[in-house]
Amino acid sequence: MDIARLSINRPVYTWIIMLICLLGGIWGFATLGRLEDPAFTIKTAVVVTQYPGASAEEVALEVTEPLESQIQKMSEIKDIESMNQPGLSWITVNMQDTFDGSELPEIWTKLRNRVNEAAMPSGASRPYVNDGFGDVYGIYYAVTAKGYSDAEVNELSSYLRRELLLVDGVSDVALSGVPNEVIYVEPQLALSTTLGIPPTAIVGAVSSANEIVDGGVIQGDEGRRLIQRPEGSDSVSEIAALSVGVGGQVINLADVTNIYRTREADPDLVIRHNGQDAFTVGVAGIATENIVDIGKRVDDKLAQLRKTLPLGISIESIYRQHTVVEEASNAFLVNLAMSVAIVVAVLAVFMGWRAAVVVGSTLLLTVVGTLFFMALGAIEMERISLGALIIAMGMLVDNAIVVAEGMQISMQQGKSSRDAATEAASKTQIPLLGATVIGIMAFAGIGLSPDATGEFLFSLFAVIGISLLLSWVLAITATPLLGHYFFKRGAEGGVGGYDGAIFKGYAAVLRASLKLRWLVVAALIAGTVVCYALFGQI
Repeated sequence: MDIARLSINRPVYTWIIMLICLLGGIWGFATLGRLEDPAFTIKTAVVVTQYPGASAEEVALEVTEPLESQIQKMSEIKDIESMNQPGLSWITVNMQDTFDGSELPEIWTKLRNRVNEAAMPSGASRPYVNDGFGDVYGIYYAVTAKGYSDAEVNELSSYLRRELLLVDGVSDVALSGVPNEVIYVEPQLALSTTLGIPPTAIVGAVSSANEIVDGGVIQGDEGRRLIQRPEGSDSVSEIAALSVGVGGQVINLADVTNIYRTREADPDLVIRHNGQDAFTVGVAGIATENIVDIGKRVDDKLAQLRKTLPLGISIESIYRQHTVVEEASNAFLVNLAMSVAIVVAVLAVFMGWRAAVVVGSTLLLTVVGTLFFMALGAIEMERISLGALIIAMGMLVDNAIVVAEGMQISMQQGKSSRDAATEAASKTQIPLLGATVIGIMAFAGIGLSPDATGEFLFSLFAVIGISLLLSWVLAITATPLLGHYFFKRGAEGGVGGYDGAIFKGYAAVLRASLKLRWLVVAALIAGTVVCYALFGQI
């Protein structure tokens, strides 16, 4: 099929393709998800089990080994690492790299089932499987509340998290460094020993006070009434009023213990911001959403919350991923404009302004059309995909230049635009397709790798593949039509630019190379061997 001639004879179809690329690209740029880096799956889970009072050796023998025996029955396992501490078993489970994100939820369910089948000793907690390592908190804020109590700071952190979770597009909000208030119940050892009160009796009194039990239901004329026992003790006075029974005597905890509320003595994390105690708020967006829009909505929400917060509370930004992504998107637009301008300028110098307009227009359609297909394929705009477009930019013009130059030269020789398009496309479309496929396959090894590298860099392969194939399609459709509009037909029998100094010089070099072909081949082989030897020294 003579696609080039058809694109000129039926320009409506070609214009439809061009408009789809142009308008679809504008729509794609507006709707594409934006991230700083590509999302990828972490194929690791952690199994944590507490065994209070056990030594590290007892934890290894009674908890870790039974769990590992069950986990090793899974064929999806890559390796298992375990760490045993007094009272704690920590098992890291890595899955094989060949599994993608869609398969992992089923694998994690299978892992939980295996873990639940392991026989645990009395006193050990139920093993907890943590596979939630996929959320990326790209927006961070530091919150300071000078002069406020720990209880008020706790209430503030819960309030901020609750409000931010209501923002459209937010998947999770993580709090770190929030001061934790605890109530210490310290036995007066001398007195409790004299009275014969064991520590277990004190622990039992506090535990039973916080235990939730079913009080039953009373059926009456007015309906069913739920019987509820008093709420658990969560204040110093309530705990002090608890009693223990020993040797027929009832003794209040306040008489044999010191009870006080204070900040946790050994917190896991202490955060300071500008020299003040602070806690951080991390916001994670839904992976398929535009992080720029999510970030703006979060900023707007915090601006509203700041108006309602009391004096002394400060919320300051630490990291704003949406700002970084927006700057990268704007930089891409600048790079695109510069690339098209450079192509047009260079071609205008060497091929004339008409060829520059034809090739530059094809390049612009190729780039915006790639954005359209990225949107259809749910490929986000991030560092890798934008980098792929910039990498491919130099290759995208090749197909259009070859067709445009061949068509221009044929028309300078006096041929019609249709004949020139047919000749230029028929001679080059298959070789150009082969070169395009080779260029795409050069990145296939990276993008199709089954491990995390392939998952992270898949957009590199996908975007280069889409853009190069689209450049070939537009080169044999849009370029002939634009050449039909812009190129001028020369006189019959013209040489079509082959009498220029550059062409004559190239022809002389080509004739000399063919005449001394054995010497040229030997030089190429020698150069290849030398380069191969030098690679080892890089």
